[in-house]
Amino acid sequence: MMADWRTIFGHDEPYEEQENGIETAIDTARDDGFSVIEGACGTGKTMLALTAGLHLVRDPDSRYERVFVLTSVKQQLRQFETDLKTINSNLPNDWNPISALTLVGKADVCPYNRENAGGIDDSTVYDRCEGLRERTRDITGESGATTAQNLASQARSQQMGLADSGSQSGGATYLETAGEPSPYPREMPEYSDVEYCPFYAQFLEDMPEDGDPIEAVPFDFDSMGLIEPDDLVAQSVQWGTCPHSMMGALLNHVEVVVGNYYHAFDQVTTATFTGALVDESTFLVCDEAHMLEPRVRDLVSQSVGDKTLRDAESELTRVIQPVKFDDRDSKHTTADAGLVRSELEDAGITLRELETTRDFIRDLRDELDRRVTEHLEREHRGWKANLTDLQDAEIPLRDPTVPQPDEISKWAETEGYDDGTWARAEKVGAVVAKILNEAEEEDRERNALPAGRALGEWYRNDHEEYFREIVLERTWNDREPDDSWRRAYNAQLAMQNCVPSDAIGEQLGEFGGGILMSATLEPLEIFQEVSGLVHLENDGRPVVERTYGLNFPESNRESFAVDAPKFTYNNRGAPGDETRERQVYADAIRDVARSPGNVLVGMPNYAEATWAAEHLRTVVEKPVLLDESSADDATEDLKDEFFGGEAKVLVTSLRGTLTEGVDYRGDRLKAAVVCGVPIINTASPRTRAVRTAYERKFGDGFTYALTVPAVRKARQALGRVIRGSDEAGIRVLVDSRYARESWDGVREFFPETEREEFQPVSPDMLSLGLDRFWQRY
Repeated sequence: MMADWRTIFGHDEPYEEQENGIETAIDTARDDGFSVIEGACGTGKTMLALTAGLHLVRDPDSRYERVFVLTSVKQQLRQFETDLKTINSNLPNDWNPISALTLVGKADVCPYNRENAGGIDDSTVYDRCEGLRERTRDITGESGATTAQNLASQARSQQMGLADSGSQSGGATYLETAGEPSPYPREMPEYSDVEYCPFYAQFLEDMPEDGDPIEAVPFDFDSMGLIEPDDLVAQSVQWGTCPHSMMGALLNHVEVVVGNYYHAFDQVTTATFTGALVDESTFLVCDEAHMLEPRVRDLVSQSVGDKTLRDAESELTRVIQPVKFDDRDSKHTTADAGLVRSELEDAGITLRELETTRDFIRDLRDELDRRVTEHLEREHRGWKANLTDLQDAEIPLRDPTVPQPDEISKWAETEGYDDGTWARAEKVGAVVAKILNEAEEEDRERNALPAGRALGEWYRNDHEEYFREIVLERTWNDREPDDSWRRAYNAQLAMQNCVPSDAIGEQLGEFGGGILMSATLEPLEIFQEVSGLVHLENDGRPVVERTYGLNFPESNRESFAVDAPKFTYNNRGAPGDETRERQVYADAIRDVARSPGNVLVGMPNYAEATWAAEHLRTVVEKPVLLDESSADDATEDLKDEFFGGEAKVLVTSLRGTLTEGVDYRGDRLKAAVVCGVPIINTASPRTRAVRTAYERKFGDGFTYALTVPAVRKARQALGRVIRGSDEAGIRVLVDSRYARESWDGVREFFPETEREEFQPVSPDMLSLGLDRFWQRY
């Protein structure tokens, strides 16, 4: 057994909380358990988790072979990378460096996509990659026309031939990326008029027969420490091999893998890529674990769009037609008909099953059209003349508060489509996709497979914990008729997993042990229930809780809970209303916004954020920036503007992306004010279904599904202010529910240390408290 984890710890001395957390995590994981750690900023959670996990991995008496880190925030991913480098730089000289790998998508590592070469770009990289790989395997397989070695050599020869010819094409003729030249040209090579990927061909050539893919890795990864994406690409292209294939080969042989929640909880991803990590020899770290429940809910929910169903119907027709023509008249016999018959026979699928699936999808689209039209006629009279005015909408397919079969399932039964039709849809979709990919030699995703998969899940999942509805998403498509709702909407058949705790707990149970951590997990007993950890406890596996508050000097911060009227719609009215309650909030955000330095204002939604920004522009001298629901690039630009130059006020929604996972270290933020409790729209059918499911599962649906997540959102925003021991700042909560113990109060959902810090003040005393604090600085 290793004597001391301090050999791995990357700094001179741990904080008291770190020491306790590391030892708790190690002891708990040895007993196959999980530690649940809430640690405020400054706790050093990243180093804590890595030290505990790596101590177990390096301990010869431990069964753990790797640490698997999951985080939903890019900034936190970078923090893990930084701490890994710190650990390696401080290891004893006679120790091997910690080997680690950051997982990214194909778009980030494909040499062609990175350089916009070979006819590949971000919009085509995944489909092109799969098609090129499949053709490369076909060419080099048992019955293929050549070998992988010949394909790679041919591509190398083509590049050398271009170089020898002295061709001048405005630059190098070879493909270069990550600062390294590859041995191949920028154009995609061909063999007998068939495109193939030379990088993948080289990987296939290096793969030993029936061997471990790690034997195909041509570089010494053990000595590299952390392998970041650019490192992986640079090493791979030097050897002419596929970076993404190298990632797959390495991930089960390095000591730390850093990824996101998809890599552990998405069924398709684990089945095709990261499944080897999901076992009892893996120490799991779930960072930003307050997002575990909503992230996994999204991953285990299903939807299928009207356009996907349309394309799936078309694909089925293209596979059916050659065989139908062949059946009627032998002169129409084609290779396509032979291919279809052969693949159907191999898959055990009949032509009749294809036709039934096609008819089902066609009729399903007609039923979807009928229901959307009926909804619009009922809710928006004259909608055909006002398509641009339509907004996103939900059409529930059952009463959200009463678990029962949905109306689409009942419609299908009435129309004669039995359980077998639903159940076979995925298998039918898979064979259709395979036939078309072989016959058409076109690199793109086939929609029959995802459509079939969604229909199969629709049939298999229950009606108590899953809620089905039609979701209308605002879009615009000029190719649709002027009077069609499809011109303004993309409709989806959506199936929401209302209570993902079973799915989370079941997957967590596949790992040997680990840590779930965040700055905002309290109340921990509720977190344990909604994240499925109680299932592990019921199986005899320990779950140990720890809460660590801010360890920075209390004199550097002031925290207020303003006893203002509740900021609810019934109290405040619409943003344009001049109510007494709204004026109280206007005064509070004005007082905080006048603080020296940058100020963050968090409102319950974007409409209220707009109101707050418009008000502040009339009462403060600083520039006021408004965050709106927009694309990532616009949000990044806004953040950069906020951080640069003179002091500013940034107003945003507490449900946006700027109130958590963003680094406001140093002088980037001096004060934050949160107005109201950001509970989501409780009238939404989906929200009502989730609340009902939580009530049936846990007893208090409103608290578990709505109130606690809202409080975590507020706490995340406040947590942006104090990020270091030498920083000073103000944190303000405005709403009586934060200030008082009442039937709908939320103080009880804060850790005890925060409840003590956020002492209630009346609205008229806030400005005095702010002035007193800033006079000290």
